[in-house]
Amino acid sequence: MSDTPAIESKSIDWVPLAERRGRPTTLFPLWFMSNANLTTLATGMVGAALGASFMTSLVAIVLGAAVGTVFTAFHSAQGPQLGLPQMIQSRAQFGYRGVVVICAVVVFSIVGFNIFNQILAADVITLTTGVDLRNLWFVLITASALTLAIYGYHWIHRFQTWLTWLFLATFGVFTVGALVILDVPSGQFGFGGFTWAAFLVQFAAAAAYALGWAPYVSDYSRYLPPQTSPRKALWYTYAGVFIGATWLMALGALVAALFADTSPLEAVKSAADGMIAGSGAWLLIAALPGLVTVITVNIYAASLELITMVDSFKAVRPTRRLRVTACSIVAGAGLLGAVLSTGEFLSNFGSFLVVLLYLLVPWTSVNLVDYYFVRRGRYAIREIFVPGGGVYGTWGWRGLGAYVIGIVAMIPFVVTVWYTGPVAAALGDVDIALFVGLFASAVAYVLMARSLDLGAEIAKAEADSRDHGVEAVSFSGRVAPVET
Repeated sequence: MSDTPAIESKSIDWVPLAERRGRPTTLFPLWFMSNANLTTLATGMVGAALGASFMTSLVAIVLGAAVGTVFTAFHSAQGPQLGLPQMIQSRAQFGYRGVVVICAVVVFSIVGFNIFNQILAADVITLTTGVDLRNLWFVLITASALTLAIYGYHWIHRFQTWLTWLFLATFGVFTVGALVILDVPSGQFGFGGFTWAAFLVQFAAAAAYALGWAPYVSDYSRYLPPQTSPRKALWYTYAGVFIGATWLMALGALVAALFADTSPLEAVKSAADGMIAGSGAWLLIAALPGLVTVITVNIYAASLELITMVDSFKAVRPTRRLRVTACSIVAGAGLLGAVLSTGEFLSNFGSFLVVLLYLLVPWTSVNLVDYYFVRRGRYAIREIFVPGGGVYGTWGWRGLGAYVIGIVAMIPFVVTVWYTGPVAAALGDVDIALFVGLFASAVAYVLMARSLDLGAEIAKAEADSRDHGVEAVSFSGRVAPVET
């Protein structure tokens, strides 16, 4: 990557073939490190906060992460084939302007994640230095994350690879020590006191955390060559997300079993100090860069969503300056939210993840069904950028309709701190809204998509390919040749 510009110039525009490079193996450290951080660890403690044993939490974590990562991984495989950010590609389902609805949800969720990430990062600095200057810490954390986000795609990949080795050298040792040295109560390895409510809250939190990457996961694979095996892109992404998320959530559940009613950072510090006196502070310091880079990953992705929203109403030139401005706005929103934040971390974060799951499930269902079953990877790339919608229209009533149907179908089944649906209440607060939303949106979209004129779309794509070049169309993972 020696010929890569220091600061990335692209944002929502298509990545030309001449700029495509890299291997799908780079997706593993990127997504492993994006999940191997203290926020993920905190996510693994939400079940324990409701009385779940370590074993109950562990099963919920493994199953939840396994389910949520499936959708994230399948979205990642789209990046090399299309060379587009995820939300730009979603214009094909939701329309040139209709995609703004989904972008707004994604930006909101990303800023929310970054608020929690910054709270944890600032707490790390305060706990390890003894100096409580939270607002200053927020500013320094934001500035560091924003700087890396401005440098962009290739530098983010590099940093995540380097940090993977740091993580393995620190938390790898800590995990082994925690399992071997620390005295975990034997009752924690059973299912005593099992309740479906605690199990499903932990399951939903794990699934939502893994699924939360889906709206922008292909943003980080779009520079790979179109010849990249979709299967390899899928599996390296799946392995990175699942292993990183499961490892840290399970570790969170373990330290929660040892140190009940303790904050995530205090629990980690106490566990490490219990093995080697004084090691807790150093372990937290080693985890700090991972928190900063995951904020970076979110800032970078949200900047693309923000530019997409603006471009949907007023066409913009996707310049380097525009991307830097968008990154700065997203970073500033997260900083402001962190400064103004109040309340209990775990209870707020758990509720946030559940609501996020409800909002993202119908979108991922529509997008994946369209890509893999309706259009089968065949998109007229140039038409996605035509103001007014081109062949995909301004408002994609099929995608938006299926999204709304999925949301409405989930309402009777949801379980939150604010509202519990009547069906969920009748089931004893068992939350199956995830599966209801997936099924309802998928079926609705498949039925409505039957009226699509796919033949006309393909004909337009082929004409664009002849008239405008190779960027015009992607056919099932292969870029259509240009006729000369």
